[in-house]
Amino acid sequence: MITVNGLDGLKALVGQELGPSSWLEITQDRVNAFAQATDDHQWIHVDVERAAQGPFGGTIAHGYLTLSLVIPFFSELLAVDGIKMGVNYGLDKVRFPSPVRVGSKIRLAATVDEVEQVARSCVQMSLTFIVQIDGVDKPACVAHPIYRYYA
Repeated sequence: MITVNGLDGLKALVGQELGPSSWLEITQDRVNAFAQATDDHQWIHVDVERAAQGPFGGTIAHGYLTLSLVIPFFSELLAVDGIKMGVNYGLDKVRFPSPVRVGSKIRLAATVDEVEQVARSCVQMSLTFIVQIDGVDKPACVAHPIYRYYA
């Protein structure tokens, strides 16, 4: 975990790699709970028997489940002291190059691409997030999030 102080501390992170986070195993229970919460019950995610005969040889996590997990992963990588708040401002681009099979472990690596002053007491930080799959060369997710921090 990297801890920085204030907006100037964030500016000093440009170009720095953060992480990786700890590994997290993707379980069928987690996938099923996500399917229930989002009403996305596609068989490749929730039908274990059918998915075993499908293109991935088993069930896979929803891409958006994988993306949602960057939030707790990112909280392992960076702490910012001396600010009023930080908010997730959005995403510029998201891709899911490789499926995450149930039983796989994933983690997050991040790079701080840019930190720009957008108001007197606010900076905007752009990053590259790469969700890695244990033992797989191709990442599960590559995302370009934007966060805003207010002093």
